[in-house]
Amino acid sequence: MRLDLSIPALRARYLDGSLTPLELVEQLHAQMLTDDALLDRRVWIRRLSLDEMRAHAAALDGCDPVTLPLYGIPFAIKDNIDLAGIPTTAACPAFAYTPEISATVVQRLMAAGAIPVGKTNLDQFATGLVGVRSPYGACRNALNPDYVSGGSSAGSAVSVARGLASFSLGTDTAGSGRVPAMFNNLIGLKPTCGRIPATGVVPACRTLDVVSVFALTAADAATVLGAAQGEDPLDAYSRNLPPYGHNFGAASSFRFGVPRPADLEFHGNPDGPAQFAQAIAHLQALGGTPVEVDLTPFRAVATLLYEGPWVAERYQAIRSFIEAQPQALHPVTRAITEKGAQISAPDTFAALYRLKELARQTRPVWDGIDCLVTPTASTIYTIEAVEADPIRLNSNLGHYTNYVNLLDLAAVAVPTGFMSGVMAGMPWGVTLVAPAGKDLPMLTLAGRLHARTVESVGAMPHAPHRLASARPDTTPFPSGLVQVAVCGAHLSGLSLNGQLMQRGARLVRTVRSASGYKLFALPGGPPRRPGMVRVEDGDVASTGIEMEIWELPMTEFGSFVAGIPAPLGIGTVALDDGSTVHGFVCESLATLEAQDITAFGGWRNYLRSLA
Repeated sequence: MRLDLSIPALRARYLDGSLTPLELVEQLHAQMLTDDALLDRRVWIRRLSLDEMRAHAAALDGCDPVTLPLYGIPFAIKDNIDLAGIPTTAACPAFAYTPEISATVVQRLMAAGAIPVGKTNLDQFATGLVGVRSPYGACRNALNPDYVSGGSSAGSAVSVARGLASFSLGTDTAGSGRVPAMFNNLIGLKPTCGRIPATGVVPACRTLDVVSVFALTAADAATVLGAAQGEDPLDAYSRNLPPYGHNFGAASSFRFGVPRPADLEFHGNPDGPAQFAQAIAHLQALGGTPVEVDLTPFRAVATLLYEGPWVAERYQAIRSFIEAQPQALHPVTRAITEKGAQISAPDTFAALYRLKELARQTRPVWDGIDCLVTPTASTIYTIEAVEADPIRLNSNLGHYTNYVNLLDLAAVAVPTGFMSGVMAGMPWGVTLVAPAGKDLPMLTLAGRLHARTVESVGAMPHAPHRLASARPDTTPFPSGLVQVAVCGAHLSGLSLNGQLMQRGARLVRTVRSASGYKLFALPGGPPRRPGMVRVEDGDVASTGIEMEIWELPMTEFGSFVAGIPAPLGIGTVALDDGSTVHGFVCESLATLEAQDITAFGGWRNYLRSLA
């Protein structure tokens, strides 16, 4: 029986004492050895030995699993990311070196308790979306070995899908962390550029490269991101991001962009249109409103990736090596990379200017939507087909991915079903794309969509209820917002609501207070003001007072509170669902000569009675 490697399942076993990290690596090692498809699928470039995994497990002796978010969680590492003492090859044996220090991201994950299990196969120097451009062999799809795994993070995706790791690290410059996720029925997170440091990562395009995460669920991906994120002084491109703001992914209503029909391309996949339409219908059922978006400027950005300075950047990344040993490269990788030597400085600046122009054209799109939704890839190909036509088919797979990093956007690939017909049983999925810093809202929505659309993850069956309960933990991701419950003139459409609106506040939902509150119409005015006071539950027979919860930036909260006149103030209000929220309360002395209007159930009803 295979281990359930989801992070919550392993944590539960560690906490109840039914599993130890040492027992985990021993079971996982045996599972790797007996996996029938391990050798055929070419997952690993260097799998760690049992003794090496035992040493990493032993490092957790004496640690409290409660305090380490990734305690005993096994993970795989794309072999262009350093793991101390293990060769890094970037899928080029002649390039290999053995680092003394692990990449920053690996150090952070291990400090959080994670256990590395091996280095995975990839398209050489992270150049490709197919997973076949490797001297270690074509990495085969986890569900059907006749099909490509996707790349360049090929083995990283397959290792998780085959149940050999709980999560894995990839890299993503043009879709390498998203296309393999779709092809292997996984969540694929491409974080905001710089959110995870790239120190210790062999660069492809240093200005665009992102360390990506493959996981069984969006919640697992969020847990990994929370442990890995943050600026690194050794990486000039790393950064700390501001609070994400409104979590549209958790909202009952949101707006999502969809390509115009003219912008949809499925490259001959007859099942693609129906699969995409079904995913859109699921998002609508979750409360989303689709908004058509013109992808023309986004597609124009995508064409820059392999025509301008970013090809030169790939050349620069391995310049000394390719000039000294060009024959050591895979033929397709060499053909693509050597073009970079021909890019002139004027051509570079022309492309940079053009990118700025196009980025400005795309910016207004985000004013009307929370996220953009596209197919992750238009189709999937067999290994045989890709080897017969390597450049064109690889290019087709990047149709919906190539613009994301160039525009400094975040993205997450989500499984949404399985294809039929000639590609029966192969996974399908969509990608959510949002502005920089919106990783957590995207992951929240991704988790909801994932739970609604599929009943399995990777190549292994998993119970659908586990997916349904997998919501990201928001603790490592401050929103920068504060919620406040209002019960009087600040309600929607009433006289003081503008004080919230002018501070960028957003209505979250309508609620009722717990039953132990009374509402009074305070003397004086105009304007009329209510006062809500908590009393002993036995003193009131109401079903609660109608309130609205609004959220506003924390930077605006102080000025809002400062404008509240006595005897009103902000305190903690209990709601009828058992939760609490900051909200308007009143000093009890002020109600001695006030009218008790509790029976109206809310300020609106009281105002209607006066009309």
